[in-house]
Amino acid sequence: MIFKTFEVGPYQTNCYIVGSDTSKNAMVIDPGDQANLIISFIKKHDLKVSLIVITHSHFDHTGALKEVKEATGARVAIHEAEADGAKGIIAGLMAGIQKAVKPDLVLKDGDTIDIDDLHFKVLHTPGHSPGGISLYGHGMVFTGDALFNMGIGRTDFPGCSHARLIESIKSKLLSLPDDTLVYPGHGPESSIGYEKQRNPFLNGTF
Repeated sequence: MIFKTFEVGPYQTNCYIVGSDTSKNAMVIDPGDQANLIISFIKKHDLKVSLIVITHSHFDHTGALKEVKEATGARVAIHEAEADGAKGIIAGLMAGIQKAVKPDLVLKDGDTIDIDDLHFKVLHTPGHSPGGISLYGHGMVFTGDALFNMGIGRTDFPGCSHARLIESIKSKLLSLPDDTLVYPGHGPESSIGYEKQRNPFLNGTF
């Protein structure tokens, strides 16, 4: 598997590139900033990016979306609850920063994203945003801003819900195998088992 993480922009958003070793077909998850860095890696490794997946529409996860889409010709996928740009709460508040891009693929809970021999299940994990999603497959889960290493997404924005976020994490993420690697939208990687035991927002110690 081709796997690369970039920490981009002032909020150090994790942008992931995941692809097939055999076909060089890949997807980009959350191109939040520094489009040149992302595009340079794609070109250097001769990747064909067929899909850009947005875990949620906040501007720090979509800032380089327009440039990466134009450079690769990839389709853009986002959950149906945020497919209408007007529903991206923070994007709407920061309209001067984000360049609107119409999604090509609307995702629902339980959908599968296929990148040739790679297959990821879409898990709807709202709370930090209405259409937040995680992607699970191959012993890993990309959690966007739902679950972090020793933390969870903030819920003090319009359209957020702490109760809904905790329910999303417990029902959709903590039910995954303990050895599942967690790749969040910000910060270092973790595992489901570690977060079950150590995350203060989930084990009652916070």
